[in-house]
Amino acid sequence: MRPEPLDPWRDPKAEPYVRIEGVTKKFGDFVAVNDVSLEIYRGEIFCLLGGSGSGKTTLLRMLAGFEQPTAGRIVIDGQDMTGIPPYDRPVNMMFQSYALFPHMTVEKNIAFGLEQERLPKGEIAARVAEILEIVKMTPYAKRKPHQLSGGQRQRVALARALVKRPKLLLLDEPLGALDKKLREHTQFELINIQERLGVTFIVVTHDQEEAMTLASRIGVMNHGTIAQVGTPTEIYEFPANRFVADFIGSVNMFEGRLVEDEPDYVRVESPELGATIYVSHGISSPPDARVWVAIRPEKIAISRERPDAQENVARGVVREVAYMGDLSIYLVQIDSGKMVRVTQPNITRHADGRITWDEAVYLSWDPTSPVVLTQ
Repeated sequence: MRPEPLDPWRDPKAEPYVRIEGVTKKFGDFVAVNDVSLEIYRGEIFCLLGGSGSGKTTLLRMLAGFEQPTAGRIVIDGQDMTGIPPYDRPVNMMFQSYALFPHMTVEKNIAFGLEQERLPKGEIAARVAEILEIVKMTPYAKRKPHQLSGGQRQRVALARALVKRPKLLLLDEPLGALDKKLREHTQFELINIQERLGVTFIVVTHDQEEAMTLASRIGVMNHGTIAQVGTPTEIYEFPANRFVADFIGSVNMFEGRLVEDEPDYVRVESPELGATIYVSHGISSPPDARVWVAIRPEKIAISRERPDAQENVARGVVREVAYMGDLSIYLVQIDSGKMVRVTQPNITRHADGRITWDEAVYLSWDPTSPVVLTQ
């Protein structure tokens, strides 16, 4: 997760750099983006995260000027973008396909936009050399795209977008074509480049890990609306609703009825768990309200012996075990019949004594771990 010490969105005096105000986009009768409002601050890496058809790419294209809102408006750096064509916006966009010219060298690809603006040759050469150094592609300046790896092509596309010094860079699934290891490495490179140049990034991605790594804040999209906006920690630890809890990472969800709601704790009676869940925070909901309790798999302890705690304990049988190297995943069928997912770090190298298939086990969790959701 990217550290963001300044947190400009928490400063009441800070002015948003991008304002999306009540934006709706319709294609015929289909509503792709529905009344979305967002504020994005200078120097942020803001991720729009969602599945296919959630509206994230349509929203990005409206920021770029390739689509016009059906309703609402977009303001960038204090200027209303209504009617402003893409080439007159203080914005550049990096496409998922990279769209490099195959017949041009790396440096020619990067210089192309500057040449179109008819900048002096000396300035073009200096800016291309500078950005090649930043993206660590100077040794490859004379190569053509087919002579580069996927990660190198990604850096050339990024350099071409950044060399024009946009105030805002839009990135559409920028790392989607890379393999897992290269994608993880490039995520940190992107962060370093963005921090060095100070450009505001808005990134569209469907990859949760990518969003959690890159973003100062994330906007989770669902069916054309914003389900929640927050830092990676807020989105993961304090989801606003069941969709966000289920979409971000893995989660165990228990439906139940609120039987006690005090300022510092609640109790939820859950037939799915076959017990009452004790949570050490209040939620201010009506008595007997229907709620859902979300518990992340890594926050559940698994043991052969019953814990001393009287609450937040369930008994079950291990049905599946997956060894992932750094952690093991257990699927435990509890007495109610529900399957619960538990993850445990593999701290030691030796498997002796590890819980395995068909063992009877107890699951338990701290009362601070669950999140109670009302929608």
